[in-house]
Amino acid sequence: MKRVFGRKKAAGPPPPSLNDASAGLGTRTEHLDTKIATLDKELRGYKEKLRTTKSAAAKKNIQKRAVDVLKRKRMYENQRDQLMGQQFNLDQAAFGIESAKATVDSVAAMKAANVELKRAVQKDLNIDTVDDLADDMAELMEEMNEMNEALGRNFATPEDISADDLEAELDMLEDELEEEDAVGESTPSYLQENLPSQPTGTPAQKPTNEQALAGL
Repeated sequence: MKRVFGRKKAAGPPPPSLNDASAGLGTRTEHLDTKIATLDKELRGYKEKLRTTKSAAAKKNIQKRAVDVLKRKRMYENQRDQLMGQQFNLDQAAFGIESAKATVDSVAAMKAANVELKRAVQKDLNIDTVDDLADDMAELMEEMNEMNEALGRNFATPEDISADDLEAELDMLEDELEEEDAVGESTPSYLQENLPSQPTGTPAQKPTNEQALAGL
């Protein structure tokens, strides 16, 4: 059945994306740049002819053609500038859309993380439990320190030594070191007490049998 106001128009092709439209403008801009470069080359040729031509009529004709080329060049430059402006606007729009999408994704991720964090705190974490755990750990560490101190105690060392006792002991050690330096490598004092004051000479020999009988 036909509609009263005619048939429904068929849907046209989808519009190009911003990136595709920007790429198309870039291609057209490059094409205009090529045309402008060709006209520049042509203008340089006319300039060289004007420099070498002597006839006034010929110069006037060359100038007229050069002016036409310059007009076309200015037209192409204006068209190129317009295309570049359109391409810039498209690129800005594409950047804005990408930034908006990134912002939406970031907000969605933050919302999901917030929900997950709240669920974890309410279900798996409890501030009172954490405080109790921290207190228990502190007490255990304190007990371990006390046990380490007890195990590291030196029971053979007297603890009633004063600063005066220590200073007197150090003075005695210093005096003994000075005496040892003065004596040098002499015989230690504990061996000198058992030695005679003078050498006794050669060691005594064992008496023979005749000497032993004579002594009887």
